[in-house]
Amino acid sequence: MINLTLYKKEWKSNWVMLIIFMGVLTMYAIMIISMFDPEMGDSLRTMAESMPEVFAAFGMADVGTTLLEFVTGYLYGILLTAFPAVYIIILANRLVAKYIDNGSMVYLLAVPEKRSKIVRTQMIFMVSSLLILEIFVLAVVLITSHFMFPGDLDIPGFLRANAGLFGLWVMFGGVCFLTSCVFNETKVTLGFSSAVVIYALLVQMISQVGDKFEKLKYATPMTLFNVDGLISNEQMAWITCGIMYGVGILCYIIAGQVFKRKNMPI
Repeated sequence: MINLTLYKKEWKSNWVMLIIFMGVLTMYAIMIISMFDPEMGDSLRTMAESMPEVFAAFGMADVGTTLLEFVTGYLYGILLTAFPAVYIIILANRLVAKYIDNGSMVYLLAVPEKRSKIVRTQMIFMVSSLLILEIFVLAVVLITSHFMFPGDLDIPGFLRANAGLFGLWVMFGGVCFLTSCVFNETKVTLGFSSAVVIYALLVQMISQVGDKFEKLKYATPMTLFNVDGLISNEQMAWITCGIMYGVGILCYIIAGQVFKRKNMPI
C-alpha cells in the first residue's frame, strides 16, 4: 500500500518540525486554560466591548461562561487554525514540490515503485502527521483542564469540536498537497498555498468584525468550521464538517492523479 522506507524517511526528516509546533501549541493551550476564571467573565466582556472589532476578528467576541466556551473561543478562533496551517503549508511543500525542485524526485522514481505508491505514501504521511498533532493537542487540553479545573470541561462537546478542527486541517492539507503536486518550484508552491490559506483566514476575520462585512463569511471555506454548532451537536454543523472532509479527500485524490501524469523536470 505504501513505501515503508520512504514513510520512515519522512518521519526522520520532519519530526523536529512537528515537535516545534507541538511545543508552541502546548504553550498557548496551557496559557489559555490557566487564564480561565468564571468570575472574570464580566471583565472580559468589558474588554471586548472596548475593542469589539479586534476581539471579533479573532473570534473572541463572546468568550462564554464555561470552560469549553472559553477554550474554543480563544484557541479555535485563530491559534489552532493559523499555526497548524503554517505547518501544513511547509510540510506539503517538503513532501512533493521540494523533491521535484531539487531533482531528488527523479531518483526517487527510479526505484521499482509505481508513482501511485510514492504519492500515496506522502499523502498518508501527511494525514497521519496531522492526526498525531490533533491527538496531541486534544490530550494537552484534556489533561491540563483535568488538573486545573476537574470536571468543568464538557468532554463530548470538546471532542465534537475537535472532529471539526481535524476536518479543517484535512481540507487545508488537501489543498496544499494538491498545490505541491501541480507546481514544480518550491517558491511557487509556498506562495500559492500561503495565499490560499491567508485569504481564507483573513476573510474569516474580516467577516466577524461587524454586520457590514458579515456576508463575506460565504467567501471563505473557514465558515464550514462551525465550532458552536458542533458543540451543540447541530445537524447543519455536521454537514459542513463533512464537506470539509470531502473537499480535503477530493483534493488528495486529484493530487494523486496529477502526480501520476506529471512530467518531471530533470
